[in-house]
Amino acid sequence: MVDEQNPTKRSEVMDIQELYALYEKHPVVTTDSRNCPKGSIFIALKGETFDGNKFAKAAIEKGCSYAVIDEKEYADPGDSRFILVDDTLIAYKELARQHRRQFQIPVIGITGTNGKTTSKELISAVLSEKFKVWHTEGNFNNDVGVPRTLLGLNADHEIAVIEMGASHQGDIEKLVNYVEPTCGLITNVGRAHLQGFGSFEGVKRTKGELYDYLKAHGCLLFLNESNPDLSEMASQREFDRIISYGQDDTANVQGEVVDCAPFLRFRWHEAGGEWKEVLTHLVGSYNLDNMLAAIAIGLHFGVEARQICHALETYVPQNNRSQLTETEHNKLIVDAYNANPSSMAAAIENFRLMDVGNKMAILGDMRELGEVSDEEHQKVVDLISAAGIENVWLVGENFARTRTGFRKFKNTEEVKAEIERLQPRNHYILIKGSNGVRLFELPALL
Repeated sequence: MVDEQNPTKRSEVMDIQELYALYEKHPVVTTDSRNCPKGSIFIALKGETFDGNKFAKAAIEKGCSYAVIDEKEYADPGDSRFILVDDTLIAYKELARQHRRQFQIPVIGITGTNGKTTSKELISAVLSEKFKVWHTEGNFNNDVGVPRTLLGLNADHEIAVIEMGASHQGDIEKLVNYVEPTCGLITNVGRAHLQGFGSFEGVKRTKGELYDYLKAHGCLLFLNESNPDLSEMASQREFDRIISYGQDDTANVQGEVVDCAPFLRFRWHEAGGEWKEVLTHLVGSYNLDNMLAAIAIGLHFGVEARQICHALETYVPQNNRSQLTETEHNKLIVDAYNANPSSMAAAIENFRLMDVGNKMAILGDMRELGEVSDEEHQKVVDLISAAGIENVWLVGENFARTRTGFRKFKNTEEVKAEIERLQPRNHYILIKGSNGVRLFELPALL
């Protein structure tokens, strides 16, 4: 990069074009100094408790061809394998964007309060019936995960599905400008991460940053017409290109629940077409919207109806989301990856509607709700009480402050001890809570 103060001298800081030229010769990037494939590029990211710059030399010694740093003192003087940039995280994201721009393929951007990962998985399954699909792995949907996904694109891929998460205002605006989607959807908006968003309106503004990008670039929107918040947000932006889905008879793709005992069975059709019925491996009537989104997107990209049904019928969740696990002793509905007021309410309502006996619920705290935390936890307790479920265990300090006669546990370790003592048998057990409560450790004991 040319130094503007002295055009005859090169600046020490490398620009993105130069960095991408190196990446083309060394197309493997690592951000973990414990995993340094020979010939790769190490990018020294920072976190609250670590500084990747400190491990740059070790990464070179382990096999990396280059180490990208933003603190000069961690480089060996005169060693060209150390690449200095202003900010390693920004360089990482700009490198990913530069790579994404090499591919003239459809890129579907997804965000939302609940259902992002499940929708991404279902959409990818449907599109895989026809295309070579690249999609976000797991839930790598943040500042670090999205660039990692984009850098995974290669010449074989024909379409990409990229998930974007947010916990603060402005997060989606930042991510979407690196993803540069050609179309997209918001699954829903709900009361989650309120500590970061400030309010429900803050949630809508942040998720709506995807709509802002799609509108500004003339992109196609896939809209859940049955969701009043999303419909309002879309109408405010006056989209020219919309494909709608939902339970309303005005949607382009319409669907309805047939039953949910315990797996979701639903039927769908295009406007004016014949009904098609699908029995899924997902628990939860709330997954109907995720199914319809995948159908609408699949149809738009030319996947045949029979292929779509096949993909949805054979998809089996493996990520602690809407997952039914049958153990030797019980049947477990495991949704222990995340929890917020809207997803908790949906899970409880679905559990209420399930035509099964001997129900039990183990619910863990919902995190990051800020000043409304006590109010929202009390609402959950009231909901499950109204649902008629009597055998309820509540886990965590937030539920501890609720007014209820349900059993309360300080943490998951106390729950484990009680499971060991009581050894529940022949129950249908709903397990749901924020990941930090660690309820995902319980299924092995039940």
